[in-house]
Amino acid sequence: MLDVVAILESPINYASDTRARISTHGGGAAANVATWLTHTGVPAFLIARVGDDAAGKSVHAELDRYGVLHSNTVVSGRNTGVVIVLVDKSGERTMFPDWGANSGLSPADLPDLDDITCIYLSGYPMINPASRPGVRLIIDMAHEKNIKIVFDPASVGVLAEVGVESVRGWLSSMDVLILNEEEAHFLTGLANPVHAAEDLLQFCEIVVIKRGAGGVLGQKRGEPVVQLPALPTSVVDTTGAGDSFAAGFIRVWSEGGDLENALSAGVELAAQCVSLIGARPLVAAL
Repeated sequence: MLDVVAILESPINYASDTRARISTHGGGAAANVATWLTHTGVPAFLIARVGDDAAGKSVHAELDRYGVLHSNTVVSGRNTGVVIVLVDKSGERTMFPDWGANSGLSPADLPDLDDITCIYLSGYPMINPASRPGVRLIIDMAHEKNIKIVFDPASVGVLAEVGVESVRGWLSSMDVLILNEEEAHFLTGLANPVHAAEDLLQFCEIVVIKRGAGGVLGQKRGEPVVQLPALPTSVVDTTGAGDSFAAGFIRVWSEGGDLENALSAGVELAAQCVSLIGARPLVAAL
């Protein structure tokens, strides 16, 4: 995806002009996770579908600069996916996504899975009806090869399009569930994150609930809850905070690290991310 980020200097003046600092960055949840993984020295392959437009060439080139291996599927007649991101003075962001060429994912987009140890799956292709059947086949292929799946179900704004029961029906196919407090409340109806994690553990072996400035909570089935505080940092833009957290978590967890160390690695990368504009780590070539 291509992120168009507008840092607002004042509340929006609807039907008029509002001054903003605007920049463009590579985006997309899975792409962000991949760039933070390679930033920490972990090889990553991204299923990357783009349109036959300038934005597609740009996001592929940016992945190359980050060292992310990727497919090179160009979908004729479709635009590259774009997200409009509005960031207010507190650093909180509101997003307007257009899937574009990302619609229609299938096993044909996969690399050879023999060297893959873990799959990060964003909820967006599961929500997209054009991609859902293909992604279900990809999940089946991963299970056949005993590849672990880390699932981030995406924002409540789009989860509501398919409904709670549908999303809960997907969870038993996942090994690790990473979500924020709002998403956990949406999926369980429980406001207390400890109780929400207990409910979600009936589906997944590990549940991680991100709590923003409140830190993070994680639990493995049959083991005690682990809670860690957020690290102090200067918040500029929260775009990509969850994606960077997922990358830090995956780096440690996929190598056999324990839950607390994996959570700590996620918190550390998230603190780095929110101090930057955009969802990606800084790279000298950018």
